[in-house]
Amino acid sequence: MKFIAAACLAGSLLLAGCAGTTTTPSSSGTSAQSATTGGTASKVAGSAAPVYPGGPLTPITSSEAHSQSVVTLAPPADMWDRIRRGFKMPNLESDLVRDREQWYASRPDYIQRMTERSNKYMFHIVEELERRNMPTELALLPYIESAFNPQAISSARAAGMWQFMPATGTDFDLKQNIFRDDRRDVVASTRAALDYLQKLYRMFGDWQLALAAYNWGEGSVSRAIAKNQRLGLPTTYSDLSMPAETRLYVPKLQAVKNIVANPQAFNAELPLIANHPYFQTVTLTRDLDVELAAKLADVRLEDFRALNPAAHKPVLLAAGTQQILLPWDNAAVFQRNFDAYSQGQYASWTAWVVPNTMTVADAAQRSGMSESDLRALNSIPPRMLIKAGSTLIVPRGARVKEDVTALVADSGHLSFQPEIVNRRTTIKAGRNDSVASIARRYKLAPANVAEWNDVKPNHAFKRGYSVVVYLPVRAAPAARVGSGGGQARGRASTKRGSSAVKATAARGNVTKSSGKQQVVREKRGGTPAKKKR
Repeated sequence: MKFIAAACLAGSLLLAGCAGTTTTPSSSGTSAQSATTGGTASKVAGSAAPVYPGGPLTPITSSEAHSQSVVTLAPPADMWDRIRRGFKMPNLESDLVRDREQWYASRPDYIQRMTERSNKYMFHIVEELERRNMPTELALLPYIESAFNPQAISSARAAGMWQFMPATGTDFDLKQNIFRDDRRDVVASTRAALDYLQKLYRMFGDWQLALAAYNWGEGSVSRAIAKNQRLGLPTTYSDLSMPAETRLYVPKLQAVKNIVANPQAFNAELPLIANHPYFQTVTLTRDLDVELAAKLADVRLEDFRALNPAAHKPVLLAAGTQQILLPWDNAAVFQRNFDAYSQGQYASWTAWVVPNTMTVADAAQRSGMSESDLRALNSIPPRMLIKAGSTLIVPRGARVKEDVTALVADSGHLSFQPEIVNRRTTIKAGRNDSVASIARRYKLAPANVAEWNDVKPNHAFKRGYSVVVYLPVRAAPAARVGSGGGQARGRASTKRGSSAVKATAARGNVTKSSGKQQVVREKRGGTPAKKKR
C-alpha cells in the first residue's frame, strides 16, 4: 500500500510540472514582445501573472541607454535645500575662489544681513529659474551684484538688485521715468535678468562666459575670445584676459555657492527661508499714496518699499504701476481695508503737466506748494527753469476726481533749461567808446547802459573808464530728468553702458575766456567693467 501511495504522489507531481512548463503559441509571442519592449506588456496587464523571456538575453546598445532624473519623494526642507538640488553649473576651482570663501567666511555679520534681506525675494527667483530649467546657482547672483538690495545704485548708475544699466534696462522693457524705475522692480527686473542671462548663454554656450558677459558686456567677452583664438589659446573663462572686477565675478559666485552647499564647513549659519511664497501680487485700481497703501495692508512702510522699490514718488499711479507686491498673508487684509476705506481720497498727490516754460517759483505758486517743497519733491536743481511739457508731482485738490492718465504715467518726464541771470560786470572803455557803441557791442539797450552808469544816452566815455553793464549768464546747461536718477541719459556703444558725462557748470565749474563761457566736463564715474555693462 505504501508503494501504491508513493507512486500516485509522484504521478501527480509529474503532471503538475508538465502543466507549468507548457506554453502556447500566443503566450510565446507575448513573451517575446515583453522581452523586446522591456516588460511594457506586463506593466499594462497590471494584475496579470509575470511573463518571463524565453529566448537568450542580448545587451542593449549605447543609443538605447539613457539616464532618468530621480524624483525625490521628500520635498525640500527649505529654500537652501531647494537651491542645492538645482545646482547645474560646473564648479570653478582656483585660488581666487579660496580667497573669496575666506572673505565671506570672515564676515558672518555681512552674510547674515544679506541672506536675511533675500528672504523676501528668493522663492520667486528660484521658481522662475526652475520654470526656465536654468541653474539655481543664478539665484545667488544678486548677492554678488547688490547684496540683495533692490534700492542699490552703483557709481556707474546701474540700479536694482540685478544692477541694470539704463540702456540695457530699456532694451529689456524696464520702464524708467519720473514715477518709477523698473530696474528696481522685483518681478520685472528678475524677468529681465533671466532673459538676459539666457540670451548670453545661447551666445557663448557656457554659463561662466555668460556671467562674464553679464558683468563686462557681451561685446567685450566676444573680443577677448576672438583674441585668444587668434593666438591659439584656450577660450574658457579662466583663460581670457579681463578686468579685475570680471576676473573676480565668477569666483565670488562660486564662493557663495560653496558656502550655501556646505555652511558648516565655513562656520556659517544661514537663516531659515521657508519654501513658500513670500509675496503675492495685488491689482491696483486707483491712484494710491504709498503710506496709505502700507497702512491698508497693515505692513511697515519700510517693508512695503522693500517689496515695491520701483516707486520714486509718494504716490502709486494705477495707470503705470498696475500691480503691487504684498506679503502673502497681508494681501487679503489690504483688499478688505481698501474696499472699506471711506476717509477721503486714496491719493493726496497727482501729476501736473506744465503748460509753458516757467520758473520754479511760478510753478510752486500755481500748485499751492512752497518753492522748497516743490524742489525737494521733484528733485529740481537750482537756477533752472521748468520747460513746457514737464510733469511735476503736486498736491491733489479735493475737486480732482480723475486719476492720472496712462499717457502721463508711462511717459512723464521733467526737463529744464538754464535760467538767464544778469550779472554786474565792469568793462574798460576804449577809444571813442560811447553808450551807443557799448550797447551795440553787447547787444544791450542804450537806455539801460546809460541808466546803469548814470549818464545821458548820448554820453561818450573816456578811454579806460570803468563802464558798468549787466550781462546775461546761463546758470547751467539744459537738463532732462527721466527717472529721477540724474542728468540726461544717452546710450553708449557698449551693450550695458550709457554715456554719463555730466556738465559741472551747475556746481560753479565755469571758466571765462575772451568773454565766452567754457563748460568744464568731468570724467565719468564707475569702474571700467560696470561702464561697459
